[in-house]
Amino acid sequence: MPKMKSHRGASKRFRVKKSGIIKRSSAYKNHMLNKKAQKRKRRLRKGSVLSKPDAKRLRFIIANKK
Repeated sequence: MPKMKSHRGASKRFRVKKSGIIKRSSAYKNHMLNKKAQKRKRRLRKGSVLSKPDAKRLRFIIANKK
């Protein structure tokens, strides 16, 4: 049986830290930035962490990522 391939879309969007936590970037920061407040845009710059149930499901999908 051939090797399982990692989901390429997911592997580009998520990063696994050494501790096993999965990080992702914030949404709503790509376009129409002139109507968003500076404070809001600063907050969106920081990434966030996936919740534990979501991380458990996603770990299998991006497991083959190097």
